[in-house]
Amino acid sequence: MNELNYGWDQVRTRIHEACHRVGRDPQDLHVVAVTKYLDLEETKQVLDTGFVHVGESRVQDAVPKWKNLGNRGIWHFIGHLQRNKVKDVIGRFQYLHSLDRFSLAEEVNKRALQKEINVRCFLQVNVSGEESKYGISPNQLDEFAKEVANLSQIEVVGLMTMAPKLERTEEVRPVFRELKRLQQRLQKLDNPRLQVPHLSMGMSQDFDIAIEEGATWIRLGSILVGGYKRGGNL
Repeated sequence: MNELNYGWDQVRTRIHEACHRVGRDPQDLHVVAVTKYLDLEETKQVLDTGFVHVGESRVQDAVPKWKNLGNRGIWHFIGHLQRNKVKDVIGRFQYLHSLDRFSLAEEVNKRALQKEINVRCFLQVNVSGEESKYGISPNQLDEFAKEVANLSQIEVVGLMTMAPKLERTEEVRPVFRELKRLQQRLQKLDNPRLQVPHLSMGMSQDFDIAIEEGATWIRLGSILVGGYKRGGNL
């Protein structure tokens, strides 16, 4: 998978450059290799290349891959999750990046309790306000976070957002900056279960800016595996 190796070399250089510009340590950055458009063999090659974190967003496609490769890597569910699919996700995916409503949180907690496990979750915030995007609104975040913090099996590890697709990438910077501000606001609540140390933001088209604004997790698909892309622009 030479293309993947080449893509990763380019990404790694850009990560180091972005971190250098704002005085950050590149070791603080985690990359989720988005494999949702790859088949089983291609996903295996991603893991063979050395990627630890893989991201999937379609339960029906992800579960067969997990059944074959779940003993390798750390699996992240990054897409919108329906309540009736929670049973297929909990116990397979260590991270959920798209917790965006309390009814979903309750179902996640219930399934996790049955399996006696904790689930690391990002609260998804629709910072841009686009109707086409999921996530709670920023003004609902504090109340939502407090409610989720009361659920015993959910570990709120951070916040997640998706920036809009704009012709000038620089224009997405305020979206990432706002998520950082929301993180800091939650941390001031002084709730030990809402330390939210991580920000999951930045994709192939805008990860440099996301890093400069504080991302700790970036979700990359096409820039790593462009030749295998099945659509989308992660």
